[in-house]
Amino acid sequence: MFQTAGCFLHVKTAEDKHTVVEEYLRWYILHRNQSVIQRFKEGLASLHFLTALQQHPCVLAPLLCHSQTNLTAADMESLFRPHLSPAGSNSRQKEGKALGFWADFLLDCEEKATAVSLEDILMFATGLASLPPAGMTPLPCIDFLPDSPFPMSNTCANTLKLPLLETYSVFKTNMEFGLQNSPGFGCI
Repeated sequence: MFQTAGCFLHVKTAEDKHTVVEEYLRWYILHRNQSVIQRFKEGLASLHFLTALQQHPCVLAPLLCHSQTNLTAADMESLFRPHLSPAGSNSRQKEGKALGFWADFLLDCEEKATAVSLEDILMFATGLASLPPAGMTPLPCIDFLPDSPFPMSNTCANTLKLPLLETYSVFKTNMEFGLQNSPGFGCI
């Protein structure tokens, strides 16, 4: 690789070593990918997007660049759309109760009154540590589990499955247990 980069030299001193490393990194990061970067810029220029990007970088930066923002309970509640049973059904009443528990759990997470964070919940449900700038497809949703005391998720479909439980204390305990004991993407 050093010979391909043009920096295959005999190193005698520590300064020579740093020079070789700098030259190699410059080649590896910039020059090796120069043709790919140039083709990418040409593609952006064909739709005049490159010009717009150069003229208005502050406007387009939030869409193209990740910025770390703290999640809030309100963000999470509005992000996940529930799939509810028909109005008036027994299942719908239980799902409404679970959604109330969900909202309380999110507030507890935001206030750091739980062993898990909002980011942990997002990772469990979607496999993402933070919200991407361009949004998510498919949009995250909530389904309900009448036969499991613990949450489950499908990270491919961005689906969080909440248990239908009788009390908030059991809901909170089981959510914490389920989230903490599911390494990776949160599949139980």
